[in-house]
Amino acid sequence: MAESNLQVIRGMYDAFAKGDVAGVLGRMSPGIVWNEAENFPYADGNPYHGPAAVAQGVFARCASEWDGFAVIIEDLIDAGDTVVALVRYRGTYKATGRSQDTQAVHVWRLAAGKAARFQQYADTLQVARVTGAC
Repeated sequence: MAESNLQVIRGMYDAFAKGDVAGVLGRMSPGIVWNEAENFPYADGNPYHGPAAVAQGVFARCASEWDGFAVIIEDLIDAGDTVVALVRYRGTYKATGRSQDTQAVHVWRLAAGKAARFQQYADTLQVARVTGAC
């Protein structure tokens, strides 16, 4: 039996928490279109096309720029082909030593059992303060 869309997304977050990048990328469509929130530090590559671009432009930067970066799920909302995740980002930005507890929302669109589109909405002011951008 195929995983539900909610199970696919939950599996992505579980894999991310374990550092299983292949487990995250394997749940993405080869043609995924990924958008970071406007004014978010990693939005400079928007839109990211394909899992490799997401791994390089987003995940690698999170790993190299943050200590203890984590995405904490507060709620997952099943809306059929769309799954909405209410999350918080935690971690300490290496360059400033400042910690974050940033509110964010992830909107996932799924097709054929894979994540096909991602849109992040985040408290960019909080992230700018933590990273020293303002």
